[in-house]
Amino acid sequence: MKRVLTAVVLGLLVSSLPATVAPASAALSCKATKSVPHAVKNVTPPTKALPGKMGTFTLVTNCGNIVIATNGVKAPITLTAMTVLAKAGFFDHSLCHRITTTQMWVLQCGDPTARGDGGPSFSYRDENLPADVKNNYPMGTVAMANSGPNTNGSQFFLVYGNTTLPPSYSIWGKITSGLDILKGLGAAGIKGGGSDGTPLKTIAIEKVIVK
Repeated sequence: MKRVLTAVVLGLLVSSLPATVAPASAALSCKATKSVPHAVKNVTPPTKALPGKMGTFTLVTNCGNIVIATNGVKAPITLTAMTVLAKAGFFDHSLCHRITTTQMWVLQCGDPTARGDGGPSFSYRDENLPADVKNNYPMGTVAMANSGPNTNGSQFFLVYGNTTLPPSYSIWGKITSGLDILKGLGAAGIKGGGSDGTPLKTIAIEKVIVK
């Protein structure tokens, strides 16, 4: 199964929510990238969690840097796995393959194949799940995508407008810089139209800096 917020869930979610105002758009300039869909890199899974601490992930993209304040205190297993993957170059030269632009606002990344079903050879349990309330994934949230309970891998989503979802996606960070990039991507729209699909403007994670 795909490690995604499934279309069925999204459809139910959108139909059950009142109309909301989309976040403000921003001008966006992206450089050309040589990044293309590619095979998943084999990474040895971590054997123990890193000491829980706060840190940063900087996604260096062709559209600018997106800085994430990471929370290894509330999500130590998730952050350990993501750190191991990032330091192994798993995310390097990968395309963010999905964006949504109506009722919920997320950019999904972390699949080198860009198909929506790619990930590492290991998975791990959920943690730091939010309450089942409105806007439980507020603007700036960074959380894992999955294909069901305890199936986290490498795919994650960046929230660029207050969003309500089932409380099923592990939260591991908050965007501190680069929201304008995400809003610009949302304003640019979807390839082929619609409100859920491949970003019209190509965005690639060229590398990840972990601190």
